[in-house]
Amino acid sequence: MTDLGGGGAGGRGAGGRGAGGHARWRKSSRSTNVANCVELAVAGAVAAVRDSKNPAGAVLVFPRLRWAAFLAGWR
Repeated sequence: MTDLGGGGAGGRGAGGRGAGGHARWRKSSRSTNVANCVELAVAGAVAAVRDSKNPAGAVLVFPRLRWAAFLAGWR
């Protein structure tokens, strides 16, 4: 089971738990030292995003291909 962190509501979606191994969280290269930081973890077929100020909080989990499409549209 992948533990993508997040104490949130638990379960696959809100709690950030999905399939296979422990994810490594990385801080966004666009984050500053102020208070606007997000972290990303990719594990298996999912990508997860959380607020770096609250790593035990809610985690947004997306299918990895949808996350890649979002990033491609952002660029």
